[in-house]
Amino acid sequence: MLQPAKTPLLDRIHTPADLRALPAANLPQLAAELRTETIDAVAVTGGHLGAGLGVIELTVALHYIFDTPNDRLVWDVGHQAYPHKILTERRDRIRTLRQGGGLSGFTKRAESEYDPFGAAHSSTSISAGLGMAVARDLEGRANNVVCVIGDGAMSAGMAYEAMNNAGAMNSRLIVILNDNDMSIAPPVGAMSAYLARLISGKTYRTLRDIGKQLAHRLPKFFEEKAVRVEEFARGFWTGGTLFEELGFFYVGPIDGHNLDHLLPVLRNVRDAKAGPILVHVVTQKGKGYPPAEISADKYHGVVKFDVATGAQAKSKTHAPVYTKVFAESLIKEARKDDKIVAVSAAMPSGTGLDIFAAEFPKRFFDVGIAEQHAVTFSAGLATEGLKPFAAIYSTFLQRAYDQVVHDVAIQSLPVRFAIDRSGLVGADGPTHAGAFDVAYLGCLPRFIVMAAADEADLVHMVATAAAIDDRPCAFRYPRGEGRGVAMPEEGKPLEIGKGRIVREGTKVALLSFGARLSECLKAADALAGFGLSTTVADARFAKPLDTEMVLRLAREHEVLITIEEGAIGGFGSYVMQALAENGALDAGVKLRAMVLPDIFIDQDSPAAMYAKAGLDARGIIAKVFEALGKDIAMETVKLA
Repeated sequence: MLQPAKTPLLDRIHTPADLRALPAANLPQLAAELRTETIDAVAVTGGHLGAGLGVIELTVALHYIFDTPNDRLVWDVGHQAYPHKILTERRDRIRTLRQGGGLSGFTKRAESEYDPFGAAHSSTSISAGLGMAVARDLEGRANNVVCVIGDGAMSAGMAYEAMNNAGAMNSRLIVILNDNDMSIAPPVGAMSAYLARLISGKTYRTLRDIGKQLAHRLPKFFEEKAVRVEEFARGFWTGGTLFEELGFFYVGPIDGHNLDHLLPVLRNVRDAKAGPILVHVVTQKGKGYPPAEISADKYHGVVKFDVATGAQAKSKTHAPVYTKVFAESLIKEARKDDKIVAVSAAMPSGTGLDIFAAEFPKRFFDVGIAEQHAVTFSAGLATEGLKPFAAIYSTFLQRAYDQVVHDVAIQSLPVRFAIDRSGLVGADGPTHAGAFDVAYLGCLPRFIVMAAADEADLVHMVATAAAIDDRPCAFRYPRGEGRGVAMPEEGKPLEIGKGRIVREGTKVALLSFGARLSECLKAADALAGFGLSTTVADARFAKPLDTEMVLRLAREHEVLITIEEGAIGGFGSYVMQALAENGALDAGVKLRAMVLPDIFIDQDSPAAMYAKAGLDARGIIAKVFEALGKDIAMETVKLA
């Protein structure tokens, strides 16, 4: 006999308060609908998929048990928060995810009161949550603070620093360890669920407190022994000794996809008025969507895809991707030099080093989400004569700046920084933009700073970095595809501190540092139509700067404009300093520096973001006419 179709529940959920009004028996159906909605939405927008599917039941349970947004729910990293967004008044906009004017791909305070802390970098949730808990206590409030942190994020030292601090302060704080990769715990089942429910309950905690009070009446030696016996007895059955040593009451492991297990445990820890507490939840990335379950790495982050088959849309262009060009170039250099090694901070596929690891498994090191350690580890490798290439996104290298200064630069160790995702990055938005590395590396003595204008130039910069053996260097390159230029068979080391003239002109000089070179060439073509003969130069190096070329451009042109994909204080500032020191500004050259504007630019297509920044061909043309003191209707400008 056919069963009647179930009435959809998700359509009735606009806020978590609506969710909390449901009977608990309805939550599995809601979770199933939420999973389907997440898959369908990400199929349209692209984005992070596997992590969100792994926390569907956990998300439902957290909003069901806790009084959000009064209770603070802090998601680590943020890419696991798509289901959370659907349940918190944003379902109607979920298909604008990562699009211009749409929802952020991460949690964002300005977007919703249900996002108490913005997250895109990892391992920040416990520190932020502890700050919220302390503020709550100081203000005499009683709300809960819950931090959800993935086990990958637990490889970062910051998480343990925060836990150590929270344990020492004995703050009332709840941390959910979402164990979806490392399988810290053995397979969970009925016994572990029963034990988790038992030890998180009021009866056990009351008996435990009574035991502690009795132990206090014993001599000090026996009191310490009694406490140890209780800890080890519980640790024997449940694990979690490390977290106990940090001062957390450990609960788990429990099945993060079983609502019958999750709800009573979360209710118990909510009602416990002492803390901190860590709940260990075991989940599966991609849960409920077979393509993502089978291939968790490929479905961690996806482009648009077909829900029925899981097939992801392929690029329509054929230019090589910068990340792959870097990795393949490094492999060629490593075949010639067995001292070359590669270091990643939990981003082997994102940086392309997974293919390096496949060929040189003993010469590749993934240190986890620990950029500080990655830099100093690389410095240690360099002291012993190896040639480390530390491939780290620009935005993540910021986290290790102290180590770059003290452990690399001051000691002048030849660590080679491959800085991926330089400039604006599109859908990931401002948290992942590489805006500041030229400024923060260029100020360091003897540091060599390069930027690739195209994929062929990147090949040569990898070879250049491999040849540098007396000081640190960095080469930056953007996200995405190159220009489709002819590729060299192998890289040739560049002359340090020397740029190149790409096109000769007489009136205007465009001096590019990095991948805006193609936009400079487009602008030069358009300017020629207005009778403005334009030189286009590629600096290649911000430090050491090709001062000779800069002085020549200033001397021979009426207008000199620098263009870079970075914040103020970088390449353009170095050019102005050089011109000022050499008295070239007195000659009357009209000098302008084009940099990223003094704002954080929200997610959009890269082209739209660069247009907003004024760093596309039209923006360059407008800057030239501004320098010349001429007005122009930009709609009359035709670009090839």
